[in-house]
Amino acid sequence: MPQIHWNHSVWDGSYAWTSAGEEWSEAWGGSTAQWFGCLYPRIRKYLPAKRILEIAPGFGRWTQFLIPGCDEFKGIDLSSKCVEACKIRFPHHRDNFHQNDGLDLGAAAGEYDFIFSFDSLVHADLDVFESYIPQILAKLTRDGVAFIHHSNFPASGSSRNIHIRSQNVDSEVVAGLIGKFGGSIVVQERINWVGSPELVDCLTTFSRQSVQPPVRFDNPHFMTEARIIRDFHSRYR
Repeated sequence: MPQIHWNHSVWDGSYAWTSAGEEWSEAWGGSTAQWFGCLYPRIRKYLPAKRILEIAPGFGRWTQFLIPGCDEFKGIDLSSKCVEACKIRFPHHRDNFHQNDGLDLGAAAGEYDFIFSFDSLVHADLDVFESYIPQILAKLTRDGVAFIHHSNFPASGSSRNIHIRSQNVDSEVVAGLIGKFGGSIVVQERINWVGSPELVDCLTTFSRQSVQPPVRFDNPHFMTEARIIRDFHSRYR
């Protein structure tokens, strides 16, 4: 399973970052097309926000869109290589990027209106979520919302873990932790991923406020959406 030491050894060591993470947006025609065609429609209600926390920003693929949408931004990553890359890429915000140990969000002091993580925590195991979920809920403002992308591999029925998803985190596990620590699901969308027709991933939006009823659904056409964005939306540059 992709435990913390695995993540650290890959993202701070063996992975070359030759395309600064853009390689993972190729199926959408690039990060700009993916942001505006895929991500922004799902989180548009929560942006702009006064204060945003991004967990595991990598080389800033989504940070470039989050920073203009807030008054204050903070990024937390376990990879020193990623933290340094973001400080170089966003020099006016270099003091707002911090390295953590993969479990503690303490460097991100204060309350946030929006907490975001996409295409990173899919590699995080249960111990990370048991630590992060209560911290995220504690850091949200009363009306704040978190949007996180995580594994759904155990519930997917897939026999091929080609993207190295966590094998002990799925939508029910995350929903249970959110409820255990006093939060509420807003939307939970189980999705497929590049080369995996099964619903190996999940997008979970949650808050401190009670939401009745939560919206929970399966989307086996997530990668069909990606193809449409790549073939048409990405041409508008």
